[in-house]
Amino acid sequence: MEAFQTTDVLAGRRTMPEGSFLRYLPVDMWPLFVHAWGSDARIYEREEALPTGAADEHVYIILGGYVRQERVPFGARDGAPKIIRFRGRGQLVGEAKLIEPSASVGTTCMTPTWVMPCPVGRMNFFLRKHLTIQEALLRSLEDRVRSDETIYSTATRTPIQRVSGLLAHLADTTGTSSASTRPGHVALTGLSQKDLADALMMGVSTVENTLRTLREEHGAVISHYRKLTVTDLPVLRGIATAP
Repeated sequence: MEAFQTTDVLAGRRTMPEGSFLRYLPVDMWPLFVHAWGSDARIYEREEALPTGAADEHVYIILGGYVRQERVPFGARDGAPKIIRFRGRGQLVGEAKLIEPSASVGTTCMTPTWVMPCPVGRMNFFLRKHLTIQEALLRSLEDRVRSDETIYSTATRTPIQRVSGLLAHLADTTGTSSASTRPGHVALTGLSQKDLADALMMGVSTVENTLRTLREEHGAVISHYRKLTVTDLPVLRGIATAP
């Protein structure tokens, strides 16, 4: 739990990523959540699924770690297209349940992930009673849509631009650093080349070759087993946004 800086997070002292629900949430509203559900917050282990099925009755605020969400809009048959998205600190996930209680989305933890479960009924009560909470959620969802468009819906961009954009986004929203991490380096743990390939709808070999180029020619990443270290975030951003 210490790795998640629990005291600082629950006290509202840790800055959450830009565009996230908790970043938009007014400072005076966060204690309402902590009082209501802070004691229910718990850690799910890597590869453990959050209870976001049709029969489940909670939405979740990610306080630490990150998740992979997987949708199968054309049915879960072999070879069917999958839509993969990553959600990190400060994000509220399972939000479709707020308007359709039976909505579901496969949500799997990429690393040990600390979440606050919020019952759908009471969360909707909060949203109706406090318009600033409603606004924070709406703004975060709008930012998420725009971010997803830029990162995942760019098939006409080159592979190196697309991979760089996703890695830069993950570094900003899910990356971690510690005393053992070199200054300026950001670790992306739990992440495989296949995860990147699935999210960007690319071949694994294309992702592998792109990471090699980013490592050898740009010095922007270091590859490990189920871990990437971003060594030069400005370079990734520059590649991702180049004309």
